[in-house]
Amino acid sequence: QVQLVESGGGLVQAGGSLRLSCAASGRSFNTYILAWFRQAPGKERDFVAAITWSGGSTYYADCVKGRFTVSRDITENTVYLQMNTLKPEDTAVYFCAAKGPGMTVVAAFYTVWGQGTQVTVSS
Repeated sequence: QVQLVESGGGLVQAGGSLRLSCAASGRSFNTYILAWFRQAPGKERDFVAAITWSGGSTYYADCVKGRFTVSRDITENTVYLQMNTLKPEDTAVYFCAAKGPGMTVVAAFYTVWGQGTQVTVSS
């Protein structure tokens, strides 16, 4: 089994920054897409950002574009989500997810999920 473990969540004030990490283990992610989703209480699980493991192509939801940056460290099998200029509406549980080739923003197509890490942004 492949495992993803998120870390780096916490409580920050609006305008602040956090960097989330997602450590992968269990197999190579050479052909994988790694993505970040988030889910606020009572709301849908929404796509945030994604990166192709091999090529490093990135994708962002409109609401985070320009504020968030997704990256990966191939040698460490780790994907990051740098979150800047955080807003209260960014408050959610953030999940790392992975799938085989084929970029999609639809959560149902991702086959591996982390446990989630809480991000709370206070005003």
